[in-house]
Parts: sequence; C-alpha cells; structure tokens
Amino acid sequence: MLNRITASAKDAGRDGADVTLVAVSKQQPDEKIDAMLATGQRVFGENRVQEAQGRWEGRRVGVELRLIGPLQSNKVREAVALFDVIETVDREKLARALAEDIARSGRTPRLYVQVNTGEEPQKAGIAPAEADGFIALCRDLGLTIEGLMCIPPEAEPAGPHFTLLGGIAARNGLSKLSMGMSADFETAVRFGATSVRVGSALFGGRG
Repeated sequence: MLNRITASAKDAGRDGADVTLVAVSKQQPDEKIDAMLATGQRVFGENRVQEAQGRWEGRRVGVELRLIGPLQSNKVREAVALFDVIETVDREKLARALAEDIARSGRTPRLYVQVNTGEEPQKAGIAPAEADGFIALCRDLGLTIEGLMCIPPEAEPAGPHFTLLGGIAARNGLSKLSMGMSADFETAVRFGATSVRVGSALFGGRG
C-alpha cells in the first residue's frame, strides 16, 4: 500500500512521505486492528464516536485517531476528548458546539471542513459554493481549520472533485487535503492529497 502511494506521488512530482495513510478501522475485528498495529501503522480513521471509544480502549498509546464520519452535535464532547483529528466539520451548529467544547476542555483536535463536492443530498458536507463563507465563520469562532475533506460521488470520475477541493483549499490558505479511498487513493495522491483514507484495500473485507 505504501509503495503504491509512493509511486503515485512520484508520478506527480511529490514525495510519498508527504502523504499520510489513514487506515479505516471501522467495523474491523480486534485481530485485524492488532495485526495492523503490529505493522507499525499508527493513524486510523473511525466513522462513529461510540464505536471508536470501545475499539480503542487500551490501544490508544501512540495512535492518532481521526473521525471521518458525520458528527452529531450531541457527541461533540466525546469526540473532542477522543479524536486527534475531526475531518467532518460541515455546519454552523456543529462548529459552534466544537468551539464551545474546545474552549471548555482545552483540547484542540485538528479540524477539517467536509465539502460535498458532488452536492449529493444523502451525503454530509458543506456545498462548494458555501465553503468559503463557512471556513470564515469557523475562523471567526476561533476554530483553526487545518484542511478539507471530500468523498466524490461513486458514479463520477474522482479527479474533477479533487481539483475542486484543491481550489477551495488554495484560496482559503489551507494546505491539507483528505481525499481518496480504496478505489481512488492513487488518483487522489496525484491530485494533491495529503492523506488518504483506505479500508478494504488495506484490511480486506470487514469482519
């Protein structure tokens, strides 16, 4: 997997070391998580706060956890306490809840804005046309936005969506792009991804 990331980065004139592999551990059995940890993998992505709490109890030392699934406002306190990175900030109510809890707790998870590049009604994420204003709002609330995240529509070529996300990031002074999953992570690397979220291509089928 790392070799494929490095090769894709090289094709784009990039250093593969600049791309973080996020192992998507949601719904994986304990034995697969432990095997992945044994390889030296230390960055993992989870979709649900409660599921992650149970899975990572006793495994947390030296591990970076990223929330890559939708976050409900009533789970903000638990998410801020558990995750190092929250990649799915996408609406004002959530941004305000995060600002309040970060101020209360003193914990400062790194934050990404999720952009719904395909404007799919079933998917989370801010619409591309609203992204600039939302990023500004987050900053006004005192949140430090590190980057952007997207999940392109399955039925469309991913490249244009990655280009769109990169453009939004560039004009807002953001350098981190979380984009690309098992089916398109090599394309994402060529389009500038700084992290790719890989599950089935890394773990195989879910347990």
